[in-house]
Amino acid sequence: MLTGIGYVLLSGICNGLFTAPMKIIRRWKWENIWLVFVLTSCLVMPFTAVTLTVPNYAVLFHRAPSAAVRFAMIFGFAWGFGAILFGRAVDRLGVSVANTLVIGLSSALGSLVPLFLNGKIMQFDRQRGLLYLGVLVFIAGVWICGSAGRKRDAVRASSQSSAAGYVFAIGAGVMSAVFNIGYALALPIAAAGEQMGYSRFVGTNCIWLLMLACGAVPNIIYCAALAGRHHSGILFVSHAPARAWLLSILMGILWGGSIFLYGAATPLLGDIGPSIGWPLSLAVALVTANLMGVWLREWRGAGRDGVRLMRIGIGTLFAAIVLCAVSAKAGS
Repeated sequence: MLTGIGYVLLSGICNGLFTAPMKIIRRWKWENIWLVFVLTSCLVMPFTAVTLTVPNYAVLFHRAPSAAVRFAMIFGFAWGFGAILFGRAVDRLGVSVANTLVIGLSSALGSLVPLFLNGKIMQFDRQRGLLYLGVLVFIAGVWICGSAGRKRDAVRASSQSSAAGYVFAIGAGVMSAVFNIGYALALPIAAAGEQMGYSRFVGTNCIWLLMLACGAVPNIIYCAALAGRHHSGILFVSHAPARAWLLSILMGILWGGSIFLYGAATPLLGDIGPSIGWPLSLAVALVTANLMGVWLREWRGAGRDGVRLMRIGIGTLFAAIVLCAVSAKAGS
């Protein structure tokens, strides 16, 4: 169990860290960074993991219910647009605000997805009461953090941040729920893997491969279109690009690693996985992203009111995470 908790902590750290290189790379444009990130995290990493652990993965996909395979591909493709929105949100708002808004929104919606899927959204008991309260607190925390970001932007008169950045963050948070729905509907693929003698973790890797590969498609097309418009393709090979390549690849490794680490942690946590593992991972990601925001000086010159409001918002999101954790425990 201690190993599982260690994996959860590392997963949260990787999730909170992965966008930081975007604010360090200077010579490349957004599309250059994001394209390398997507190729690494959505194609190279999942394909490598599946090839090493499921040599006959084509047979597994053939044996899995066709509906589950279709759901993984369709919802993965839809999630790809959310990934684009998230990348643009980080570019406009910074690591701290963008991650906080998206984590808060995706957590709130992700808590409700299972209830929608099993038709129990209208039922009410102690567990659901705590969950709904947690969702409301999540929404309040997101609103407070968004207000803090707007105060920061007003004080700094930053040309990099705009209303579009907040729209991108909201869209990314909503689309992450689409990813959760697709994953839930694709779980029969993992079950088919278990019937073939593979572990649950290995079976879920096959789900990641389908969803992430399909999600990579709109990202690759969008980045290619921007590269053509901005004539930025030359940056991949000019101006000593080794550092930019390494940092962009690191982004992909950190984000992909966060998924695989959490997937490896879940079987080790047993019954506490839903109640402790996921909220702990979210909390660590939230703290890590905001520490990186401080390190990158995103709040420098933002004014006391904006910083104070952001701290209140983060505290509110922590309270929401605790409430959702308690609700999960109440149902176990």
